[in-house]
Amino acid sequence: MTIVCGYTDRPESQAALRWGVREAQLRGLPLHVRRTFPEQPTDSPGQVRDWQARVEQARADGEHILQQLCDAGVEGSYDLIVSPADSTATELLATARELGAELLVIGLRRRSPVGKLVLGSVSQSVLLGADCPVLTVKADD
Repeated sequence: MTIVCGYTDRPESQAALRWGVREAQLRGLPLHVRRTFPEQPTDSPGQVRDWQARVEQARADGEHILQQLCDAGVEGSYDLIVSPADSTATELLATARELGAELLVIGLRRRSPVGKLVLGSVSQSVLLGADCPVLTVKADD
């Protein structure tokens, strides 16, 4: 068993990571942090360079996160997967199933009902598709 935490560079994900660490400590379980990154743009060389720099930063963030887990006394792992932007929920749910997650932790953005309808919601897809309990966390104000 493990706890899976969906992660991005947004404040909601950082809050989810903090809660994931707490839950891992309380339950004595490892924490797997899954970072899903959108595919490389093909528009211009400048966008490609920017994307590559962001991917490298995400990898460096992973090393920092693993150090945080170690400092907190939590066994953990981090992986970065590049996939289409619309497959974030699918990738996170697949990870939770593959690892037999006891808990899935995700950040939740504050959005209006119309914003959720128009833009869709990764959180909603995860909540509806998860086989395990899901802890949703909003960013600290």
